[in-house]
Amino acid sequence: MQPRELIGTAAIPGGEELRLFRRGGDFMIVLDRNELMSTRMSGSENALALMTHERLGKRNAQRWLIGGYGMGFTLRAALGVLDDAAEITVAELVPGIIEWARGPMAKIAAGCLDDRRVQLFEGDVADPIRNSDDRYDTILLDVDNGPDGLTRDNNGWLYTTTGLGAANRSLKHGGILAIWSAAPDAAFGTRLRRAGFRVEEASVRARDNGKGPKHVIWFATKP
Repeated sequence: MQPRELIGTAAIPGGEELRLFRRGGDFMIVLDRNELMSTRMSGSENALALMTHERLGKRNAQRWLIGGYGMGFTLRAALGVLDDAAEITVAELVPGIIEWARGPMAKIAAGCLDDRRVQLFEGDVADPIRNSDDRYDTILLDVDNGPDGLTRDNNGWLYTTTGLGAANRSLKHGGILAIWSAAPDAAFGTRLRRAGFRVEEASVRARDNGKGPKHVIWFATKP
């Protein structure tokens, strides 16, 4: 097997260090010994956008907030289905992630950050959630490995009853909070309901070909 090549490192504010590796044409972002994301496994991140769009139905000029750019899979999937009047805010806390997207991973990014529908917010996705009411048609969160996160302790606020309540207020009526997770979490589904959401839990495969490990997406709808 071809060895991995270390391309760069990026500090997580208040956390540890991410490392970007390349093996042939594939890229991997790694925290300690945990592979957080890979270009070989984009299926569930694509599904996060596509399944949310399907559940929202026909709405013109939708406003989306995506928490975590990652490798841009969710953003590119969203751009592929939204109309020209849509607005997508991408919140990315780690500046190095964006530098990688514009640098060694520019071919994979395919110019998505320069699409006129996209606004980049370099900071914590919690800030726009806290500071908006009835603004977004959907909030998509893929900022960690799920409610039991790995990368940053402060991410935990997003998954608390307080954080989920703030997300509820940020959404329009009928809006959806969609949350990606590497694993199930029954207690989290209960917490979503206590925050006033109608909850659907979906199991999706990591790869676009329907293979790979199973991941979880919660679709929490504001009545």
